[in-house]
Amino acid sequence: MIIYLHGFNSSPQSGKAQYLKRTLDRQGKGAEFVCPQLPHRPDRAAAVVEAEMARQPKEKITLVGSSLGGFYATWLAEKHSVRAVLINPAIDPHVGLRAYLGPQQAFHGGEPYELTEEHLRQWKELFVTRVHPERYLLLVETGDEVLDYRAAVRKYRGAKQVVVQGGDHTFASFPEQIPLILEFAGMN
Repeated sequence: MIIYLHGFNSSPQSGKAQYLKRTLDRQGKGAEFVCPQLPHRPDRAAAVVEAEMARQPKEKITLVGSSLGGFYATWLAEKHSVRAVLINPAIDPHVGLRAYLGPQQAFHGGEPYELTEEHLRQWKELFVTRVHPERYLLLVETGDEVLDYRAAVRKYRGAKQVVVQGGDHTFASFPEQIPLILEFAGMN
């Protein structure tokens, strides 16, 4: 079972989530994929994913998190001892998203909201300082214009890592990584 966690101001309509869903549908494994809409509040986002995880046997769960979803996937992987694929993950949104405080609008619709200091405080509470590298597959592109891929390479040292030259924050080489993601998730 793959639980896909979208990024900041994104949704289940994100390109990567939809591509992965279509791939699994073609393989007859569409029922083994879910991508919940994550609320903008970190405590609520964590609760939504934990509720989804509670419906599955823990040993069958692989989290796939993109950007902010990778941050949540890290917290959840460490808390619940599950596998996680991280795609250009946010390392410290309580620092990196400070510049975005104020009015926000999700990319795929949804209600406008205000990004506040409370969001930053909650992300800081979810920040994981040390990880168990064997739980992770890290996928980063050096051309990520939003996040410094080197911070992720350092944080997940010892994990299986794929560092793609070039690309961008959307992780342009995503389609080529699907076989590796499915292998890591035990779904090939």
